[in-house]
Amino acid sequence: MKKYFKELERLIKEVDKKAINKAVDILYAAWLRGKTVYVMGCGGSASTATHFVCDLAKCTIVKDKPRIKTMALVDNIPLVSAWTNDNGWESVFAEQLEPWLYPGDVLVGFSVHGGSSKWSGNLTKAMRLAKDRDIKVIGFAGFDGGAMKELADACIVVPIDKEPLATPLVESFHVVLHHLICAILLKEKIERG
Repeated sequence: MKKYFKELERLIKEVDKKAINKAVDILYAAWLRGKTVYVMGCGGSASTATHFVCDLAKCTIVKDKPRIKTMALVDNIPLVSAWTNDNGWESVFAEQLEPWLYPGDVLVGFSVHGGSSKWSGNLTKAMRLAKDRDIKVIGFAGFDGGAMKELADACIVVPIDKEPLATPLVESFHVVLHHLICAILLKEKIERG
């Protein structure tokens, strides 16, 4: 318990605040322009993706102001399983995005490892599609940031890479970060309109 909390304290100090601010700026710009924020993740990160979409949609409401448009790419289980069955797991997010991405939209990915040849190839494939369409990409990763660090316009890397604590701390800290980002977005909307 002491080690877990000590690591959390270190992460709070060491996480890149500039990357957080850049992610907020990207999301705020999309919100102002009425664009859509798409969010994805696998495993525990899939639940974080859904949670983030919930909080973006609900916890940023300012009376008489336009709301943020957001969608989790993990929530339509029949569609996820159809793409997986017909085209393979790596296609699941890119194929969903294919007809929906428009200039100014944002794609957000959550991944403990940030995508590599071993993990989250479906996220990196979707990010490459987004980049090909000039869509801003935000990544939430751990370890060394993986492919997300290279693909994302803003990549928030939780600086820990030693198991057995790395995976639970990265997933936990991603939730802390998404709550922080929603709080900042709400404050910005109230103050700047």
